[in-house]
Amino acid sequence: MNAAIICTTFDPATGEASGQIGATTGGINFTDVPSYIDMGEDVDNCPKNTMELMRADDREATLSTTLVTVKTTTAKLLMASADIDSTDATKVVPRKDLKLTDFTDDLWIIGDYSDKNTGDHAGYIAIHMFNVLSTGGFAMQTQDKGKGQFAATFKAHYSIEAQDTVPYEMYIKAGTE
Repeated sequence: MNAAIICTTFDPATGEASGQIGATTGGINFTDVPSYIDMGEDVDNCPKNTMELMRADDREATLSTTLVTVKTTTAKLLMASADIDSTDATKVVPRKDLKLTDFTDDLWIIGDYSDKNTGDHAGYIAIHMFNVLSTGGFAMQTQDKGKGQFAATFKAHYSIEAQDTVPYEMYIKAGTE
């Protein structure tokens, strides 16, 4: 499957990606953890985990990786509540408050999913995360004669305007001959 990439734009129809947020090392980890409510938990003589009384509550979709490159837009993304200075594009200024604009509309994790990696016959697996916010903050690790490393953790969030929409979806296309 290779290491995959993280982008801001991907077209599942064409397989074209753009807006890569940075090079990664050590791969990319995506998890989707659902949570459930046992409606029969407090009912007398009702066994725990009775399937007819289980209800889905929500899902927590998280992406984590380590970046080895960063630009100001990526640093702002990692800081979550921050701004790129309007007069100095090299300066990222963290804020104490969180704004709705701090949530990234889309992040895509795209990985090869066949031995055909280019052209019309290429296969892929793509995870589209919505309303994404960095929840790991900004962390940088340097080392002598090594690459800088930037830990990245992003979480997809529900929207009050679409409460029943799980904040991610997945596309899988097998490679073809």
